[in-house]
Amino acid sequence: MNPIVLLLIIIAYFGLLLWVAYRTGKGSNNESFFIGNRKSNWMLVAFGMIGTSLSGVTFVSVPGAVGADKFHYLQITIGYLIGYIVIAYVLLPLYYRLKLTSIYGYLQQRMGQLSYKSGAWIFIVSRLVGATARLYLVVNILQMTILDSLGVPFIVTTLVILIMIILYTYEGGVKTIVWTDTLQTTCMLLGLIICSVYMMNHLGLNFTESISQMNKLGYTEVFNTDSNSKAFFFKQILAGAFITITMTGIDQEMMQKSLSVTRLKDSQKNMVVLGVILVGVISLFLFMGGLLHLYGNTEHVATSGDQLFPDIALNHMPPFISIIFIVALISALFPSADGAMTALTSSLCIDVFGLREKPISQKEQEKFRKRVHLIVAFAFLVMVIIFKLINDNSMIGLILKMAGFTYGPLLGLFAFGIFTKFQVKDKWVPYVCIAAPIISFLIDKYQENFFGEFKIGLELLIINGLITFFGLWLIRKK
Repeated sequence: MNPIVLLLIIIAYFGLLLWVAYRTGKGSNNESFFIGNRKSNWMLVAFGMIGTSLSGVTFVSVPGAVGADKFHYLQITIGYLIGYIVIAYVLLPLYYRLKLTSIYGYLQQRMGQLSYKSGAWIFIVSRLVGATARLYLVVNILQMTILDSLGVPFIVTTLVILIMIILYTYEGGVKTIVWTDTLQTTCMLLGLIICSVYMMNHLGLNFTESISQMNKLGYTEVFNTDSNSKAFFFKQILAGAFITITMTGIDQEMMQKSLSVTRLKDSQKNMVVLGVILVGVISLFLFMGGLLHLYGNTEHVATSGDQLFPDIALNHMPPFISIIFIVALISALFPSADGAMTALTSSLCIDVFGLREKPISQKEQEKFRKRVHLIVAFAFLVMVIIFKLINDNSMIGLILKMAGFTYGPLLGLFAFGIFTKFQVKDKWVPYVCIAAPIISFLIDKYQENFFGEFKIGLELLIINGLITFFGLWLIRKK
Protein backbone atom coordinates (compact mmCIF):
# COMPACT_ATOMS: atom_id res chain seq x y z
CA MET A 1 0.00 0.00 0.00
CA ASN A 2 1.34 3.40 -1.01
CA PRO A 3 2.40 5.24 2.20
CA ILE A 4 1.42 8.63 0.77
CA VAL A 5 -2.16 7.39 0.24
CA LEU A 6 -2.28 6.11 3.83
CA LEU A 7 -0.95 9.44 5.10
CA LEU A 8 -3.62 11.35 3.16
CA ILE A 9 -6.29 9.12 4.72
CA ILE A 10 -4.97 9.96 8.19
CA ILE A 11 -5.09 13.68 7.37
CA ALA A 12 -8.67 13.37 6.08
CA TYR A 13 -9.71 11.47 9.21
CA PHE A 14 -8.18 14.17 11.40
CA GLY A 15 -10.07 16.80 9.39
CA LEU A 16 -13.30 15.00 10.31
CA LEU A 17 -12.33 15.08 13.99
CA LEU A 18 -11.66 18.83 13.77
CA TRP A 19 -15.08 19.39 12.22
CA VAL A 20 -16.77 17.45 15.05
CA ALA A 21 -14.71 19.41 17.61
CA TYR A 22 -15.72 22.71 15.99
CA ARG A 23 -19.42 21.79 16.06
CA THR A 24 -19.42 20.52 19.66
CA GLY A 25 -16.94 23.00 21.19
CA LYS A 26 -18.93 26.18 20.54
CA GLY A 27 -19.57 28.21 23.67
CA SER A 28 -17.38 25.96 25.83
CA ASN A 29 -15.94 27.03 29.17
CA ASN A 30 -14.04 25.29 31.97
CA GLU A 31 -17.17 23.42 33.10
CA SER A 32 -17.56 22.10 29.54
CA PHE A 33 -13.89 21.09 29.48
CA PHE A 34 -13.87 19.36 32.89
CA ILE A 35 -17.28 17.62 33.06
CA GLY A 36 -19.24 18.52 29.89
CA ASN A 37 -21.62 20.74 31.93
CA ARG A 38 -23.10 17.46 33.29
CA LYS A 39 -25.31 17.20 30.19
CA SER A 40 -23.80 14.22 28.34
CA ASN A 41 -26.04 11.45 27.02
CA TRP A 42 -25.30 8.23 28.96
CA MET A 43 -25.57 6.01 25.86
CA LEU A 44 -22.99 8.10 23.99
CA VAL A 45 -20.70 8.07 27.02
CA ALA A 46 -20.98 4.27 27.38
CA PHE A 47 -20.29 3.66 23.69
CA GLY A 48 -17.41 6.16 23.52
CA MET A 49 -15.82 4.72 26.67
CA ILE A 50 -15.40 1.40 24.84
CA GLY A 51 -12.75 3.08 22.69
CA THR A 52 -11.12 4.67 25.74
CA SER A 53 -11.07 1.37 27.64
CA LEU A 54 -9.63 -0.60 24.72
CA SER A 55 -7.16 1.74 22.97
CA GLY A 56 -4.63 0.88 20.29
CA VAL A 57 -2.95 -1.54 22.69
CA THR A 58 -6.00 -3.79 22.70
CA PHE A 59 -6.37 -3.40 18.94
CA VAL A 60 -2.97 -4.89 18.12
CA SER A 61 -1.58 -6.37 21.36
CA VAL A 62 -4.49 -8.60 22.45
CA PRO A 63 -4.84 -10.33 19.04
CA GLY A 64 -1.05 -10.59 18.72
CA ALA A 65 -0.76 -12.31 22.11
CA VAL A 66 -3.18 -15.15 21.26
CA GLY A 67 -0.36 -17.33 19.91
CA ALA A 68 1.45 -17.26 23.25
CA ASP A 69 -1.36 -16.67 25.78
CA LYS A 70 -4.36 -18.33 24.01
CA PHE A 71 -7.73 -16.84 25.04
CA HIS A 72 -6.60 -16.33 28.65
CA TYR A 73 -7.21 -12.58 28.41
CA LEU A 74 -10.94 -13.34 28.59
CA GLN A 75 -10.40 -14.31 32.24
CA ILE A 76 -9.30 -10.76 32.99
CA THR A 77 -12.27 -9.42 31.00
CA ILE A 78 -14.74 -11.38 33.17
CA GLY A 79 -13.09 -9.64 36.12
CA TYR A 80 -13.58 -6.31 34.33
CA LEU A 81 -17.36 -6.86 34.33
CA ILE A 82 -17.35 -7.52 38.09
CA GLY A 83 -15.33 -4.34 38.58
CA TYR A 84 -17.78 -2.22 36.54
CA ILE A 85 -20.68 -3.43 38.70
CA VAL A 86 -18.76 -2.45 41.87
CA ILE A 87 -18.05 1.01 40.40
CA ALA A 88 -21.70 1.51 39.45
CA TYR A 89 -23.15 0.67 42.86
CA VAL A 90 -20.35 1.61 45.30
CA LEU A 91 -18.28 4.47 43.86
CA LEU A 92 -20.66 6.38 41.58
CA PRO A 93 -23.28 7.01 44.32
CA LEU A 94 -20.49 8.44 46.48
CA TYR A 95 -19.22 10.76 43.74
CA TYR A 96 -22.68 12.03 42.83
CA ARG A 97 -23.67 12.57 46.47
CA LEU A 98 -20.59 14.75 47.04
CA LYS A 99 -21.09 16.53 43.64
CA LEU A 100 -17.42 16.07 42.75
CA THR A 101 -15.69 17.47 39.68
CA SER A 102 -12.42 15.78 40.62
CA ILE A 103 -13.00 12.45 42.34
CA TYR A 104 -9.92 13.02 44.49
CA GLY A 105 -11.86 15.71 46.31
CA TYR A 106 -13.34 12.76 48.24
CA LEU A 107 -9.94 12.09 49.81
CA GLN A 108 -9.73 15.71 50.95
CA GLN A 109 -13.10 15.50 52.69
CA ARG A 110 -12.42 12.08 54.17
CA MET A 111 -8.74 12.23 55.19
CA GLY A 112 -7.15 15.63 54.62
CA GLN A 113 -5.29 17.90 52.25
CA LEU A 114 -2.10 15.81 51.85
CA SER A 115 -4.15 12.64 51.26
CA TYR A 116 -6.02 14.54 48.55
CA LYS A 117 -2.81 15.79 46.94
CA SER A 118 -1.24 12.30 47.18
CA GLY A 119 -4.22 10.74 45.38
CA ALA A 120 -4.13 13.38 42.64
CA TRP A 121 -0.38 12.99 42.04
CA ILE A 122 -0.65 9.17 41.98
CA PHE A 123 -3.35 9.49 39.31
CA ILE A 124 -1.27 11.98 37.31
CA VAL A 125 1.78 9.70 37.28
CA SER A 126 -0.30 6.55 36.63
CA ARG A 127 -2.32 7.99 33.78
CA LEU A 128 0.67 9.71 32.22
CA VAL A 129 2.60 6.43 32.13
CA GLY A 130 -0.33 4.31 30.93
CA ALA A 131 -1.62 6.74 28.30
CA THR A 132 1.78 7.44 26.79
CA ALA A 133 2.58 3.72 26.62
CA ARG A 134 -0.61 3.24 24.60
CA LEU A 135 0.16 6.27 22.46
CA TYR A 136 3.70 5.04 21.79
CA LEU A 137 2.49 1.68 20.48
CA VAL A 138 0.28 3.20 17.78
CA VAL A 139 2.73 5.98 16.87
CA ASN A 140 5.46 3.37 16.49
CA ILE A 141 3.30 1.27 14.16
CA LEU A 142 2.45 4.31 12.03
CA GLN A 143 6.14 5.21 11.98
CA MET A 144 7.33 1.78 10.84
CA THR A 145 4.56 1.16 8.33
CA ILE A 146 4.17 4.59 6.74
CA LEU A 147 6.47 7.38 7.84
CA ASP A 148 9.87 5.65 7.87
CA SER A 149 9.54 5.15 4.13
CA LEU A 150 8.84 8.89 3.75
CA GLY A 151 11.92 9.81 5.80
CA VAL A 152 9.94 11.39 8.66
CA PRO A 153 11.71 11.09 12.07
CA PHE A 154 9.88 9.40 14.96
CA ILE A 155 9.92 12.55 17.10
CA VAL A 156 8.26 14.56 14.32
CA THR A 157 5.52 11.92 13.96
CA THR A 158 4.85 12.04 17.71
CA LEU A 159 4.83 15.84 17.78
CA VAL A 160 2.38 16.12 14.87
CA ILE A 161 -0.04 13.61 16.41
CA LEU A 162 0.07 15.44 19.75
CA ILE A 163 -0.65 18.73 17.98
CA MET A 164 -3.64 17.05 16.30
CA ILE A 165 -4.99 15.95 19.69
CA ILE A 166 -4.44 19.41 21.21
CA LEU A 167 -6.31 21.09 18.35
CA TYR A 168 -9.54 19.15 18.79
CA THR A 169 -9.55 19.00 22.62
CA TYR A 170 -8.26 22.52 23.33
CA GLU A 171 -11.66 24.22 23.64
CA GLY A 172 -14.34 21.62 24.31
CA GLY A 173 -12.54 19.04 26.47
CA VAL A 174 -15.00 16.41 27.75
CA LYS A 175 -17.90 18.05 25.91
CA THR A 176 -16.11 17.36 22.60
CA ILE A 177 -14.53 14.04 23.57
CA VAL A 178 -17.90 12.39 24.27
CA TRP A 179 -18.71 12.86 20.55
CA THR A 180 -15.28 12.22 19.03
CA ASP A 181 -14.89 9.02 21.09
CA THR A 182 -18.24 7.79 19.75
CA LEU A 183 -17.07 8.36 16.17
CA GLN A 184 -13.73 6.69 16.83
CA THR A 185 -15.18 3.68 18.66
CA THR A 186 -17.49 3.11 15.67
CA CYS A 187 -14.55 3.15 13.24
CA MET A 188 -12.48 0.85 15.44
CA LEU A 189 -15.23 -1.77 15.82
CA LEU A 190 -16.08 -1.67 12.11
CA GLY A 191 -12.40 -2.26 11.36
CA LEU A 192 -12.36 -5.24 13.72
CA ILE A 193 -15.43 -6.81 12.08
CA ILE A 194 -14.40 -6.14 8.46
CA CYS A 195 -10.87 -7.53 8.97
CA SER A 196 -12.27 -10.65 10.65
CA VAL A 197 -14.84 -11.27 7.89
CA TYR A 198 -12.18 -10.84 5.20
CA MET A 199 -9.84 -13.36 6.84
CA MET A 200 -12.62 -15.94 7.23
CA ASN A 201 -13.53 -15.57 3.54
CA HIS A 202 -9.87 -15.78 2.50
CA LEU A 203 -9.35 -18.93 4.58
CA GLY A 204 -12.64 -20.44 3.34
CA LEU A 205 -13.96 -20.86 6.88
CA ASN A 206 -17.19 -19.94 8.61
CA PHE A 207 -17.35 -18.97 12.29
CA THR A 208 -17.72 -22.54 13.60
CA GLU A 209 -14.96 -23.88 11.35
CA SER A 210 -12.66 -21.03 12.42
CA ILE A 211 -13.16 -21.88 16.10
CA SER A 212 -12.50 -25.55 15.29
CA GLN A 213 -9.21 -24.72 13.54
CA MET A 214 -8.12 -22.48 16.42
CA ASN A 215 -9.02 -25.22 18.89
CA LYS A 216 -6.76 -27.70 17.08
CA LEU A 217 -3.85 -25.32 17.60
CA GLY A 218 -4.77 -24.79 21.26
CA TYR A 219 -5.66 -21.11 20.89
CA THR A 220 -9.20 -21.30 22.33
CA GLU A 221 -8.30 -22.23 25.92
CA VAL A 222 -9.99 -19.63 28.15
CA PHE A 223 -9.42 -20.86 31.70
CA ASN A 224 -5.96 -21.70 33.05
CA THR A 225 -6.31 -24.21 35.90
CA ASP A 226 -2.66 -24.28 37.03
CA SER A 227 -2.83 -22.62 40.45
CA ASN A 228 0.92 -21.83 40.41
CA SER A 229 0.72 -20.01 37.06
CA LYS A 230 0.49 -16.23 36.69
CA ALA A 231 -2.47 -16.90 34.37
CA PHE A 232 -4.45 -19.03 36.90
CA PHE A 233 -8.11 -18.18 36.27
CA PHE A 234 -9.01 -17.16 39.84
CA LYS A 235 -6.05 -14.77 40.05
CA GLN A 236 -6.82 -13.31 36.61
CA ILE A 237 -10.52 -12.73 37.32
CA LEU A 238 -9.74 -11.16 40.71
CA ALA A 239 -7.00 -9.01 39.19
CA GLY A 240 -9.31 -7.95 36.34
CA ALA A 241 -11.94 -6.75 38.83
CA PHE A 242 -9.42 -4.67 40.78
CA ILE A 243 -7.78 -3.33 37.61
CA THR A 244 -11.18 -1.97 36.55
CA ILE A 245 -11.95 -0.53 39.97
CA THR A 246 -8.62 1.31 39.99
CA MET A 247 -8.09 2.16 36.30
CA THR A 248 -11.73 3.21 35.82
CA GLY A 249 -13.49 3.72 39.17
CA ILE A 250 -10.75 5.78 40.84
CA ASP A 251 -9.30 7.21 37.64
CA GLN A 252 -10.22 10.83 36.87
CA GLU A 253 -10.12 10.32 33.10
CA MET A 254 -12.78 7.62 33.09
CA MET A 255 -14.89 9.06 35.89
CA GLN A 256 -15.07 12.61 34.53
CA LYS A 257 -16.93 11.20 31.51
CA SER A 258 -19.35 9.31 33.75
CA LEU A 259 -19.82 12.37 35.96
CA SER A 260 -20.71 14.40 32.87
CA VAL A 261 -24.00 12.42 32.76
CA THR A 262 -26.84 14.34 34.47
CA ARG A 263 -28.41 11.59 36.63
CA LEU A 264 -26.79 8.93 38.82
CA LYS A 265 -29.09 6.18 37.50
CA ASP A 266 -28.11 6.93 33.91
CA SER A 267 -24.43 6.97 34.86
CA GLN A 268 -24.85 3.56 36.52
CA LYS A 269 -26.53 2.21 33.38
CA ASN A 270 -23.60 3.58 31.38
CA MET A 271 -21.13 1.68 33.58
CA VAL A 272 -22.92 -1.70 33.60
CA VAL A 273 -23.68 -1.58 29.86
CA LEU A 274 -20.02 -0.75 29.21
CA GLY A 275 -18.91 -3.81 31.21
CA VAL A 276 -21.24 -6.18 29.33
CA ILE A 277 -20.28 -4.80 25.91
CA LEU A 278 -16.56 -5.04 26.70
CA VAL A 279 -16.84 -8.78 27.37
CA GLY A 280 -18.32 -9.21 23.90
CA VAL A 281 -15.85 -6.87 22.20
CA ILE A 282 -12.78 -8.48 23.82
CA SER A 283 -14.12 -11.87 22.75
CA LEU A 284 -14.20 -10.56 19.17
CA PHE A 285 -10.63 -9.29 19.49
CA LEU A 286 -9.46 -12.70 20.70
CA PHE A 287 -11.36 -14.40 17.86
CA MET A 288 -9.65 -12.05 15.39
CA GLY A 289 -6.33 -12.89 17.06
CA GLY A 290 -6.93 -16.56 16.35
CA LEU A 291 -7.78 -15.72 12.73
CA LEU A 292 -4.59 -13.65 12.41
CA HIS A 293 -2.50 -16.61 13.51
CA LEU A 294 -4.32 -18.96 11.12
CA TYR A 295 -3.92 -16.42 8.31
CA GLY A 296 -0.27 -15.86 9.21
CA ASN A 297 0.42 -19.60 9.00
CA THR A 298 -1.01 -19.82 5.47
CA GLU A 299 0.87 -16.70 4.32
CA HIS A 300 4.13 -17.73 6.10
CA VAL A 301 4.24 -14.49 8.13
CA ALA A 302 7.30 -14.42 10.42
CA THR A 303 6.28 -11.58 12.77
CA SER A 304 4.54 -12.08 16.12
CA GLY A 305 3.23 -10.14 19.10
CA ASP A 306 2.31 -6.49 18.57
CA GLN A 307 3.70 -6.48 15.01
CA LEU A 308 1.57 -9.38 13.72
CA PHE A 309 -1.66 -7.51 12.92
CA PRO A 310 0.04 -4.47 11.28
CA ASP A 311 2.29 -6.73 9.19
CA ILE A 312 -0.59 -8.88 7.91
CA ALA A 313 -2.98 -5.96 7.32
CA LEU A 314 -0.48 -3.80 5.44
CA ASN A 315 1.67 -6.37 3.65
CA HIS A 316 -0.49 -9.48 3.15
CA MET A 317 -3.98 -8.11 2.51
CA PRO A 318 -5.60 -6.04 -0.28
CA PRO A 319 -5.21 -2.22 -0.21
CA PHE A 320 -8.81 -1.59 0.94
CA ILE A 321 -8.17 -3.71 4.07
CA SER A 322 -4.95 -1.76 4.68
CA ILE A 323 -6.95 1.46 4.60
CA ILE A 324 -9.55 0.05 7.00
CA PHE A 325 -6.78 -1.10 9.34
CA ILE A 326 -5.11 2.34 9.43
CA VAL A 327 -8.43 4.13 10.07
CA ALA A 328 -9.31 1.64 12.82
CA LEU A 329 -5.84 1.91 14.34
CA ILE A 330 -5.86 5.70 14.61
CA SER A 331 -9.47 5.47 15.86
CA ALA A 332 -8.09 3.29 18.64
CA LEU A 333 -5.24 5.73 19.26
CA PHE A 334 -7.10 9.00 19.80
CA PRO A 335 -9.73 8.01 22.45
CA SER A 336 -7.10 6.86 24.94
CA ALA A 337 -4.80 9.83 24.30
CA ASP A 338 -7.32 12.68 24.11
CA GLY A 339 -9.20 11.61 27.24
CA ALA A 340 -5.99 11.17 29.20
CA MET A 341 -4.68 14.57 28.15
CA THR A 342 -7.96 16.22 29.15
CA ALA A 343 -8.14 14.37 32.48
CA LEU A 344 -4.55 15.20 33.39
CA THR A 345 -5.20 18.86 32.57
CA SER A 346 -8.32 18.77 34.76
CA SER A 347 -6.55 17.11 37.69
CA LEU A 348 -3.56 19.46 37.55
CA CYS A 349 -5.80 22.54 37.36
CA ILE A 350 -8.26 21.51 40.07
CA ASP A 351 -6.31 19.22 42.40
CA VAL A 352 -2.74 20.50 42.20
CA PHE A 353 -3.03 24.20 41.34
CA GLY A 354 -6.43 24.82 42.99
CA LEU A 355 -7.69 26.75 39.96
CA ARG A 356 -11.24 27.10 41.26
CA GLU A 357 -10.04 28.79 44.44
CA LYS A 358 -7.82 31.30 42.62
CA PRO A 359 -9.13 34.90 42.87
CA ILE A 360 -9.02 35.45 39.10
CA SER A 361 -11.66 35.94 36.43
CA GLN A 362 -13.28 33.15 34.41
CA LYS A 363 -11.36 34.26 31.32
CA GLU A 364 -8.03 34.12 33.18
CA GLN A 365 -8.91 30.66 34.52
CA GLU A 366 -9.53 29.45 30.98
CA LYS A 367 -6.16 30.85 29.83
CA PHE A 368 -4.46 29.10 32.74
CA ARG A 369 -6.16 25.79 31.86
CA LYS A 370 -4.99 26.06 28.24
CA ARG A 371 -1.39 26.62 29.34
CA VAL A 372 -1.56 23.52 31.55
CA HIS A 373 -2.98 21.58 28.58
CA LEU A 374 0.13 22.43 26.57
CA ILE A 375 2.42 21.39 29.43
CA VAL A 376 0.64 18.01 29.59
CA ALA A 377 1.15 17.57 25.84
CA PHE A 378 4.88 18.21 26.27
CA ALA A 379 5.02 15.58 29.06
CA PHE A 380 3.36 13.14 26.64
CA LEU A 381 6.09 13.83 24.09
CA VAL A 382 8.85 13.12 26.61
CA MET A 383 7.24 9.89 27.83
CA VAL A 384 6.66 8.53 24.31
CA ILE A 385 10.35 9.04 23.55
CA ILE A 386 11.22 7.11 26.75
CA PHE A 387 8.99 4.20 25.64
CA LYS A 388 10.68 4.28 22.24
CA LEU A 389 13.96 3.63 24.05
CA ILE A 390 12.38 0.77 26.08
CA ASN A 391 10.75 -0.73 22.93
CA ASP A 392 8.87 -3.62 24.63
CA ASN A 393 7.38 -6.25 22.24
CA SER A 394 4.07 -6.66 24.11
CA MET A 395 2.79 -3.35 25.47
CA ILE A 396 -0.40 -4.70 27.05
CA GLY A 397 1.60 -6.85 29.48
CA LEU A 398 3.88 -3.92 30.29
CA ILE A 399 0.95 -1.52 30.87
CA LEU A 400 -0.89 -3.90 33.21
CA LYS A 401 2.36 -4.62 35.07
CA MET A 402 3.04 -0.90 35.59
CA ALA A 403 -0.55 -0.38 36.73
CA GLY A 404 0.13 -2.78 39.59
CA PHE A 405 2.78 -0.40 40.92
CA THR A 406 1.22 2.97 40.14
CA TYR A 407 -2.47 2.43 40.95
CA GLY A 408 -2.00 0.31 44.11
CA PRO A 409 -1.78 3.29 46.51
CA LEU A 410 -4.99 4.79 45.03
CA LEU A 411 -6.76 1.49 45.64
CA GLY A 412 -5.56 1.46 49.26
CA LEU A 413 -6.54 5.11 49.85
CA PHE A 414 -10.09 4.75 48.56
CA ALA A 415 -10.63 1.36 50.23
CA PHE A 416 -9.48 2.74 53.59
CA GLY A 417 -11.72 5.79 53.21
CA ILE A 418 -14.81 3.83 52.19
CA PHE A 419 -14.56 0.72 54.38
CA THR A 420 -13.24 2.20 57.64
CA LYS A 421 -14.21 5.15 59.81
CA PHE A 422 -10.67 5.89 61.01
CA GLN A 423 -9.04 9.26 60.53
CA VAL A 424 -5.34 9.26 59.61
CA LYS A 425 -2.33 11.40 60.42
CA ASP A 426 -2.49 13.24 57.15
CA LYS A 427 1.17 14.33 57.03
CA TRP A 428 2.30 10.67 56.91
CA VAL A 429 0.06 9.62 54.00
CA PRO A 430 2.53 10.57 51.19
CA TYR A 431 5.21 8.39 52.80
CA VAL A 432 2.83 5.41 52.89
CA CYS A 433 1.95 5.98 49.22
CA ILE A 434 5.63 5.97 48.27
CA ALA A 435 6.60 3.01 50.46
CA ALA A 436 3.84 0.67 49.21
CA PRO A 437 4.98 0.50 45.54
CA ILE A 438 8.62 0.09 46.64
CA ILE A 439 7.71 -2.86 48.89
CA SER A 440 5.54 -4.31 46.09
CA PHE A 441 8.44 -4.03 43.64
CA LEU A 442 10.73 -5.93 46.03
CA ILE A 443 8.08 -8.63 46.55
CA ASP A 444 7.70 -9.01 42.79
CA LYS A 445 11.45 -9.02 42.14
CA TYR A 446 12.24 -11.64 44.78
CA GLN A 447 8.99 -13.61 44.66
CA GLU A 448 10.77 -16.92 44.00
CA ASN A 449 12.56 -16.55 47.33
CA PHE A 450 9.27 -15.86 49.12
CA PHE A 451 6.78 -18.14 47.34
CA GLY A 452 8.77 -20.80 45.48
CA GLU A 453 6.84 -22.07 42.44
CA PHE A 454 3.82 -19.84 43.09
CA LYS A 455 3.89 -16.94 40.60
CA ILE A 456 2.52 -13.48 41.33
CA GLY A 457 0.97 -11.88 38.26
CA LEU A 458 -1.50 -9.03 37.90
CA GLU A 459 -2.70 -9.51 41.48
CA LEU A 460 0.35 -7.44 42.44
CA LEU A 461 -2.08 -4.50 42.24
CA ILE A 462 -4.13 -5.99 45.09
CA ILE A 463 -1.00 -6.65 47.17
CA ASN A 464 0.10 -3.05 46.64
CA GLY A 465 -3.34 -1.80 47.70
CA LEU A 466 -3.31 -3.99 50.82
CA ILE A 467 0.14 -2.70 51.81
CA THR A 468 -1.16 0.88 51.43
CA PHE A 469 -4.28 0.01 53.44
CA PHE A 470 -2.15 -1.51 56.24
CA GLY A 471 0.17 1.51 56.20
CA LEU A 472 -2.82 3.85 56.60
CA TRP A 473 -4.09 1.70 59.47
CA LEU A 474 -0.70 2.09 61.19
CA ILE A 475 -0.89 5.89 60.97
CA ARG A 476 -4.55 6.12 62.03
CA LYS A 477 -5.55 8.51 64.78
CA LYS A 478 -6.35 6.63 68.00
